[in-house]
Amino acid sequence: MALADHLRELRARLLIVTLVLTVGIVVAWFFYDQLFNLLLDPYESARAKLKEQGVRTEPVVTGVATSLMLQLKISAMAAAVLTSPIWLYQIWAFVMPGLHPHERRWTKLFAVVAGPLFVAGVAVGYYVLPKGMEVLIGFTPASIQSLVDFGDYFRFITRMMLVFGVAFEIPLFVVLLNLAGVLPAKTLVAYRPWIVVGTFVFAAVATPSTDPFSMLMLAIPMTLLFLVSELIARFVDRRRARNRPAYDELDDEEASDIEGPDGDIRRSDLDEDD
Repeated sequence: MALADHLRELRARLLIVTLVLTVGIVVAWFFYDQLFNLLLDPYESARAKLKEQGVRTEPVVTGVATSLMLQLKISAMAAAVLTSPIWLYQIWAFVMPGLHPHERRWTKLFAVVAGPLFVAGVAVGYYVLPKGMEVLIGFTPASIQSLVDFGDYFRFITRMMLVFGVAFEIPLFVVLLNLAGVLPAKTLVAYRPWIVVGTFVFAAVATPSTDPFSMLMLAIPMTLLFLVSELIARFVDRRRARNRPAYDELDDEEASDIEGPDGDIRRSDLDEDD
């Protein structure tokens, strides 16, 4: 495709994503109370445990227009999560024209797997939120009451859940790069120890909380998903090797055996020229 065609297709994909997100925001707006209680529940769970430890904490909202902006942000986040299968598919559909025809059948697999993986990552992030907040707010001295601004709290949980959601997508993109022939399985095997170490470092840096529980809840699933993606990449490479013509295995500079007119096998004349 020409550059102009790519830009037109990108514009069409962005318009679809924008329309879907807009509809999702409108729908989520009518369920704001349920969404608000759902987001506040991890804080309430941490608050109940902190009360047993003698730590007092209260949620507050400051500013005149803060409540309205919070409602818009919560609706937008809910729309982004719930419509993730659609906008993730639009990303893959934009990349699809660069693949071979026999590789395009994996678009259905991407559409089926990408959305649930992202939602699963968000759910894991939501699950570890109470523990992370309990550790962070637990540093408050007993003589001081902790006032948690709900705007800051919302940014904290949004970052936490999105980090988990995006992290769960990384192994899927590894498989896609392998299908495109960019990342062979032997490269994944060679760098596996470094990838595992990098996964734990990424989890330690990406999680907003400082407790090891949150880090492990991100690093362990990511490591397992990476190992699964490595197995899939091995399977794909073996299948690709079986379907590849024999001459594709030869090096470009390697002289081949040629059968002469008398039926004898002799080396290519390239050796004599060398």
